[in-house]
Amino acid sequence: MQSKNVAIFAKVHDPRCQDVATSLINWLGQRSHVHLIDDHLARHLNRSDGMTREDILDRAELVVLLGGDGTLLSVARLFHGRDIPILGVNLGSLGFLAEVTVENLYIELERCLKNAQRVSRRMKLEVTALRDGKEIKKCSILNEIVINRAGELARIVNLKTKIDNHILTNFKADGLIVSTPTGSTGYSMSAGGPVIHPLVGCIVITPICPHSLTNRPIVVPDNSVISITITSSTDDKVYLTMDGQEGFELTKGDSVEIRKSPSSVNLAVPQNLDYFEVLREKLKWGDR
Repeated sequence: MQSKNVAIFAKVHDPRCQDVATSLINWLGQRSHVHLIDDHLARHLNRSDGMTREDILDRAELVVLLGGDGTLLSVARLFHGRDIPILGVNLGSLGFLAEVTVENLYIELERCLKNAQRVSRRMKLEVTALRDGKEIKKCSILNEIVINRAGELARIVNLKTKIDNHILTNFKADGLIVSTPTGSTGYSMSAGGPVIHPLVGCIVITPICPHSLTNRPIVVPDNSVISITITSSTDDKVYLTMDGQEGFELTKGDSVEIRKSPSSVNLAVPQNLDYFEVLREKLKWGDR
């Protein structure tokens, strides 16, 4: 088996992180694989072999993350555009994204190192914010974008929404969520959106507390271009939030365009993973 450069990222404040990360580094070393850790994790483990994230991006051939879904979203954004498998190890309960348990870490890692892993290729969205027709922000997301108001007063936001230049509606709501199938089990589901199998090619648009009882979530093809324009007449701040981790302020007249990203995320998943079993367990389906 050829030696590989394995990048390790971790949720350093998790109480299990230090033991699991140290054991993982030792396990890789015993098999002549190279571990790559950033300075932040190295300091937490009292090691002196930390690297910059830029150096890790240049050298990594496989990514192992120790944490949860939030950690995986952060790592997926970091490795945008790089066709590298990501093995998500959940330090807590089974996650929708970080699907490998600590107990099965080395079984699944062995498969990855032999290039025998099962891969779930997840669609991403490319998000572009425009002001006066000029690009002011662009990013790629795995879960969802949210446009909503910020502040102490509960006011609605008006969002003129088009699909492929056809007017859908002018949503009057607390906000709007646009999600991938992967992100359908996140904020979108909490707001009443449908659960979409992660391999279905579509985009989900879910209004947050719409001020019309007839406004409902809508699912559109993944080759659609969605345009959302801020038409609110007030000066309250409106924010574009990406994967719950990065925010950007918008003003009246700004628009956001969402389309399928040309790149995807390759999740290394357990060989015997049953997606519907994960749904039943996480969502407590069948329980009373």
